[in-house]
Amino acid sequence: MRKLIGEILIENKKITKKDLDDALEIQKKKGGRLGDILKGMGIINEEDIARTLAEQLNLKYIDASKIDTIEPKLKKIIPEQIVKEQIVIPFQKEGNTLKIIMADPTNIYLIDDIKMITGYPKIEVMVSFASAIKNAITQLYDIAGTMEEILENIDEDGVELVDLSQSQTSVAELKEQSEETPIIKMVNLIIMEALRAKATDIHLEPYENTFRVRYRIDGVLYEVTPPPKRFQNAIISRIKIMAELDIAERRLPQDGRFKVRLADKEVDFRISTLPTSFGEKVVMRILDKSGMMVELDKLGMDEDELRVFKNYIKEPHGIILVTGPTGSGKTTTLYSALNMINTQEDNIVTVEDPIEYILHGINQMPARPQIGLTFASALRSILRQDPDILMIGEIRDQETAEIAINAALTGHLVFSTLHTNDAPGAIVRLDNMGVEPFLITSSLIMVVAQRLVRKICESCKEAYTPSPEFIKALKIKDINHNIKLYRGRGCDDCSNTGYRGRIGIFEILRVTEQLKRLIIQRASSSELKDQALADGMRTLRQAGVRKVLSGVTSVEELWRVATEDALI
Repeated sequence: MRKLIGEILIENKKITKKDLDDALEIQKKKGGRLGDILKGMGIINEEDIARTLAEQLNLKYIDASKIDTIEPKLKKIIPEQIVKEQIVIPFQKEGNTLKIIMADPTNIYLIDDIKMITGYPKIEVMVSFASAIKNAITQLYDIAGTMEEILENIDEDGVELVDLSQSQTSVAELKEQSEETPIIKMVNLIIMEALRAKATDIHLEPYENTFRVRYRIDGVLYEVTPPPKRFQNAIISRIKIMAELDIAERRLPQDGRFKVRLADKEVDFRISTLPTSFGEKVVMRILDKSGMMVELDKLGMDEDELRVFKNYIKEPHGIILVTGPTGSGKTTTLYSALNMINTQEDNIVTVEDPIEYILHGINQMPARPQIGLTFASALRSILRQDPDILMIGEIRDQETAEIAINAALTGHLVFSTLHTNDAPGAIVRLDNMGVEPFLITSSLIMVVAQRLVRKICESCKEAYTPSPEFIKALKIKDINHNIKLYRGRGCDDCSNTGYRGRIGIFEILRVTEQLKRLIIQRASSSELKDQALADGMRTLRQAGVRKVLSGVTSVEELWRVATEDALI
């Protein structure tokens, strides 16, 4: 005889005898399933119910939340309406057996219906919990699939070719085309595949005879299978509608954003459009606000660099700048620093454009330049909020720089970013903005320049001995000529790129007394750099060489991100 649900739960130590007695008492009074009653009491969850049901019926339990793909043919074997209404997934087929995943395996009527619909004489039931199955159905039916699979279902005659002379295509036509189911599925597919690939940006690029789609993964753009050229305008219009942009305006650049929810995770997309010769180019920046914070000791700093950095971010006042191009990890470094020094004793306020990650216990304010809320105006308001530590997304002009400096001079610790190639260049940049040298020396305490280099894939990493000519070209002093370097062969884990993940290389400049004297004299960037090197600074290139020699990254990757005539 089958064990009762309550007995199995007690054996598995999910509930106590008292819990069962209480639930049975409620069942007598109000009716309902025992599992649902125990769930309502907060004692077990729906996964516990599903596992117990599978054990009772001697069926296999499967975690549907881990299912991200099934055979395309299986999606058509059971009507999508039944799949969604009855919460069932056609999972696998073996000979004359069809395996399905259900939340309620006791529904024998549904099993009989599936036999009739599919023609399979044998149905093997696997059990999972309802919310996991629903999420899997959303992934498999509403978003997932392949571009070829979507295009198979498009009637060639039913889709009107959009004229490349966009002025001849009405806004109404574009809106209608962008809301057709195949177009929505294509856009969803582009987004979903980018998220699966852990891309940071999606590029949609129109050319005369092609429509190119590229993902930026680990800092490098990779081309993926694009939709046909004829769907170009409809796809772009769909994205513009999602971002609440004006689809009638195709002559001027536009910026917008939208948010999507995947299971329990929210992902923000920042959209930028740019008119080109053959249509609008769209770039979507992916901002995963729920992304885990990176700990400082995992950013890539060496021990001595990390020690200096930690000491300076604990200073009571002053300005700390992080510099580098877009996509070099500046925001992650600042967030990691703020996360480390975030305590109950300090009031930390940030102003950002946009807010890329949510930091618990920190007051984050979005800048909105379109309504006059610039970094400068936001800073004025923040300074009336009794802050201890400030973070400014970027110093873009003299006004913002001077307010930040005044904040540092009045006892605040200020973090911000600048777009410069190296650390000494930040000082010259402030001077060029019109900030007086004596204000720079009075407030600036540290500048960190950084880049992100791709890490060699651990699954296909291999050592090799470089040729003497190659070693000579490296220009590394006192190098062992029998040294081994590393590279990635390329494998499935890294999509045959040889790289997987990224890590930072850093150039940390401390504003010493000797450096202050040069700043007052308005010394050149090269003079500032020479003094910083004398004070112990390690250049980006030198930091990168350490990563190469330790087997973290390759020489080719270092050359890609840090170009100097000599390595050391």
